[in-house]
Amino acid sequence: MAVATIAADSTANRSLQFKRLTLSDAPAILPMLAMSPSRTCDYTLGGMLMWADYFHYQADIINDTLFVKGVTENDITHAAFSLPVGRMPLNESLDIVRSYCNKNNITPILSAVPADRLEEVMSTGPTEIEELTDWADYLYDIESMATFRGKKLSKKRNHVNRFVADNPDAVFRMATPADIPGLIDFVERQHPAINKSITAEYERLQTIDVLRNLHSYPGFECALLTIPDHGPVAFTVGEIIGDTLYAHIEKIDHDFNGAGETVSSRFCAKILELYPGLRYVNREEDTGDLGLRKAKMEYHPLSLLKKYNITLL
Repeated sequence: MAVATIAADSTANRSLQFKRLTLSDAPAILPMLAMSPSRTCDYTLGGMLMWADYFHYQADIINDTLFVKGVTENDITHAAFSLPVGRMPLNESLDIVRSYCNKNNITPILSAVPADRLEEVMSTGPTEIEELTDWADYLYDIESMATFRGKKLSKKRNHVNRFVADNPDAVFRMATPADIPGLIDFVERQHPAINKSITAEYERLQTIDVLRNLHSYPGFECALLTIPDHGPVAFTVGEIIGDTLYAHIEKIDHDFNGAGETVSSRFCAKILELYPGLRYVNREEDTGDLGLRKAKMEYHPLSLLKKYNITLL
């Protein structure tokens, strides 16, 4: 069921009417996502559509402004709303959220509010704020990720050199439609470790779904690292919005040392070549996975983009 596109002259007094968010809604919501002033992954197509079922996302559009209802990122038992994005002033859009919550006996909670929007939200009225400690996004300089120059990234650079030395015939290239079946097979043969969270298996299945429908995701790019007579050893999928590459997917065969660093660096270099105005790479959150947190910190992020739950009082 698609999100209804609402005519501007008929929206002023209309109540929110949420419908399930699906891939078919991408053309309708993308212009509003592009209006978000923040660089967190929650306001990207991948951030919303890949996790639409997990977070029970529903959406509506009023006056060229996107409203999304789901659950809080740290507790999926509590209903919550994304910060509205679009042409409507924030105080007006939050009044619409408050009105909907009052009518439906729902506590008005905004989830995953970026740190750079806190002051603006707080200016609209009394609030309670809770930091989402496991959900900050890792933001990197794209040129540093493309080259691994400097002492801090010397270990990453050495991993790439090791991979190239061990696999001199390896090829990095952008993916074509003919590559998709092989990449799906690559993912299907990988299963999360027993101690991984339920989100890891959900993400694996969503990766397969994205690959099957990659042509329907505007702004998405996919690249792979392959070895002749073996096939893919790593691939990545990213989305470009504004000056930022959002690395939504990265899958690696860990039997090949340095494959992860190599595909990540080569992808950033290629994307920077294709989109020379880019400045950043968002490699998303660690969701409390300590191993993933350590791995992300080893790339030396420019900053952690903190997020918050905000209850409107």
